Amino acid sequence: MEHITFTDTVKAPAERFTGDVYLNPIEAPADPARLASSLVRFTPGARTNWHSHVKGQTLYITDGIGMVGTRDGSVVRASAGQTVKCLPGEEHWHGATDTTLMAHVAMLVGDESGDGTTWLEPVTDEQYAAALASIGK
Repeated sequence: MEHITFTDTVKAPAERFTGDVYLNPIEAPADPARLASSLVRFTPGARTNWHSHVKGQTLYITDGIGMVGTRDGSVVRASAGQTVKCLPGEEHWHGATDTTLMAHVAMLVGDESGDGTTWLEPVTDEQYAAALASIGK
């Protein structure tokens, strides 16, 4: 058994997120398992940039209400206790609604070069507003 360590909360990098987002890393990808996981907290209106994962991603919502959107305009409303799976290579984004906090544990399996994430452009305010409208906000 390995020693359990505490990870400090860090602010997510502005070049990958819109709004205030905070991270607590849980596990970094390393052989043989290559699991990467973090507790991610989004303030109202905060969200990731568009991105994809070579082997997909699983999001377990721990608190609040959030959204996960894909390039085809599909949006899933997710709340505490729900799990959303993003397919390998699927360009998507996730974040809080405009009026609620949202926290999730983000889990993925990395590849030989790291966590296998490709970061893309920010989600526009128009795309975000359309996502809110699609879930009835």
